Amino acid sequence: MSSATAITNLLYRYAELMDAGELEGAAALFARARITTGDGAVVEGSAPMLALWRAHIRIHDDGTPRTKHVITNPIVEVDEDAGTATCRSYYTVFQATPDLPLQAICAGRYHDSFTYVDGQWHFSGRDYSLLDLVGDLNQHLLIPVAAQ
Repeated sequence: MSSATAITNLLYRYAELMDAGELEGAAALFARARITTGDGAVVEGSAPMLALWRAHIRIHDDGTPRTKHVITNPIVEVDEDAGTATCRSYYTVFQATPDLPLQAICAGRYHDSFTYVDGQWHFSGRDYSLLDLVGDLNQHLLIPVAAQ
């Protein structure tokens, strides 16, 4: 598998785990990562990332956030010799709950970085501050959020 495919698979695996409500698995993807949050704070590692998500993401009775994260337009740049890569992509989050008809609830961009360690690509960074469009997040987040 090419490096670019392995990296985009990480993006898609993140979306799959988040939408399944598997926050622990999603957080594990960021075990080696430094994350910049929407308020400018920096979180490093899976345990702090998991704690942040548990404090902010509403999990519904079915054990999921009732979302579908759609990640598109990945632009992957790989430096094979250095074992590093970056990816810029778009995301749109859709949600439907008993109280909310299916709709896009937010959209933005991910700016990610990756390192190649022990024969695998890993997230090494993510900028979560690039939230561009905000819809009705009341059924998704436990905190108020505005577009940046």
